[in-house]
Amino acid sequence: MKYSCPQRNPRFHKGGRAKRGKPPCRVVFVFILSLCACQSQPPIVETPIPQPASIQELKEPAAPARPSGSGGLADEIRALTENGSPPSLMQALDMIRGRDLAASDFGRAMSAIIVNLMQKLYPSIRTPLPPADPPQTNAYSRILREAERGNYTSPPANSSDFLDYTLPFLALLNETKGERLIPILPDLQKAKELNPSSVLAPYFSGLIYERTGKIDEAEAEYTKAGELSSDCYPAAEGLARIKMAKGLKQEAIQIFSDLVIRYPDNSAVKRQLALAYYEVGDWSRAEPAIAEVLQRDSRDGEFILMRARVLVEQGQFTQAQAPLDLYASINPSNPLYLFLRARVQAEGFHNRDAALNYLRSLLRGSNAGDEESVYAANLLMESPRAEDQNEGRELLARLLNKEEPSPVVLNLALQDSIRRENWREANDYLKLLLAVRRGPQDLLSAYKVEHGLGNNAAALTYARELHEKDPANEEGTIAYISALIDTGRQDEAGRLIESRLKGMSGGGLKSRYYYLLSRIRTNEEAAMNDLRSSLFEDPRNLNALIAMFDIYHRHRDERRAVYYLKQALAIAPDNPQLKRYENEFAALLGN
Repeated sequence: MKYSCPQRNPRFHKGGRAKRGKPPCRVVFVFILSLCACQSQPPIVETPIPQPASIQELKEPAAPARPSGSGGLADEIRALTENGSPPSLMQALDMIRGRDLAASDFGRAMSAIIVNLMQKLYPSIRTPLPPADPPQTNAYSRILREAERGNYTSPPANSSDFLDYTLPFLALLNETKGERLIPILPDLQKAKELNPSSVLAPYFSGLIYERTGKIDEAEAEYTKAGELSSDCYPAAEGLARIKMAKGLKQEAIQIFSDLVIRYPDNSAVKRQLALAYYEVGDWSRAEPAIAEVLQRDSRDGEFILMRARVLVEQGQFTQAQAPLDLYASINPSNPLYLFLRARVQAEGFHNRDAALNYLRSLLRGSNAGDEESVYAANLLMESPRAEDQNEGRELLARLLNKEEPSPVVLNLALQDSIRRENWREANDYLKLLLAVRRGPQDLLSAYKVEHGLGNNAAALTYARELHEKDPANEEGTIAYISALIDTGRQDEAGRLIESRLKGMSGGGLKSRYYYLLSRIRTNEEAAMNDLRSSLFEDPRNLNALIAMFDIYHRHRDERRAVYYLKQALAIAPDNPQLKRYENEFAALLGN
């Protein structure tokens, strides 16, 4: 609005000159007002009122595509959320609560992301979480909704938002199909480039590699996630699983044990630790770990069967009946269930026929593995019935005809050859077995084969290797002492025998050492005394019985010789050496 200057007041002028004297006060006021009105009015400028940082920094556009801020607190919350580790996520949630942002669109969206990550990735961390209530029109809300339906939301073209590349993977946390997982790797690689400090992309990449069989790549990704945050315990679990797959089972057990200490309420880790103990055959540790899992779910069929096996492996056959009876109501055709039933009957109750019934049921199916088939074949071949023996060898032949027979199959063939004293055949199987493994039992078998072939020096080499690897192994020590005696090292053998017998309680093991002691005696009477001591400790010691028979047979004391021969034949009727004696003494034996 424009103002014009007023006309001159005639009261102040006459003939162009003002009268002298003081003007009235009212006139002066009007004059001043007129002067001010002659100027153009400038725009009004207000002094800005400072706003709190938490409000000023978190102002958002009217309809944002994604929660955003102009920096400061918003960026800090976003950075903590993107980090993805439990402490960072909870710190971000605390900041949202503490700055009264929970009701804002930004706070609701970020809270929903945090809650989803905590619940899906870190369920063992028990902490109060707010309900997930993201804004319906928010882009992150759509990703989370689609993830709940199992749908992966591909990132927008040229997006530079880290969460666009990671949040969609929540849809695939339980996916196992490679055709769905492999195409996601480029998105996760982009996420790593956008935020190298986040645990999310390497952890998700590890899951993909593990589920598609690329264990080296999975190990590298899980290790990276663990290095970024030791609190990302799912990455540690994944690393332990990879260690198990690589055969580094003790390393895996150590990782699981550490996790159980850090997260005592983590039932998933306890379950995996129990499985690890079970797979390595550490039955004494597996038993309480399995029992704890069953306390949470007494109808867990997998762990009921695991408990039964642990009890069977520990020789607690009567106790194994209860979990087996319970499992019978779950899946009575399960191969492991049938196998354990057979073992209870064969080893616990010495009921070969009942055991074979279970094993035949198992073999009729298509799920019998080498362990079950080998057990059945061995049980059949040890049967006194010729038809069972033939059935067992037919089963063994089928197992050997596979393209690459497993070590357990080769070992069964080797043990059968040793039992029949077919040393050349045994030597062929031994070479195949030692090419793939060289455990204590294999070295013991190698000693027996070389001893049977008369290669005492080679037998000593294998026995010494076994004894040096495991001096506490009694079978290995007995083989080593026998090999020393066979190669003329009686003094060394004698010292070992005396050291073993010292303080040893009675029983079968002491009986075997007395038999070895009899072999280094130069006096026959002393040897017979040792043999009598051996049979006192174990009347069924086959070697001692045969040695007594030999002595009396050599002295032509046929009555006493036949006495010991009868006992030996009762123990090992199929022993080739005893078979020869049986034919020779048929008349005296009453055959």
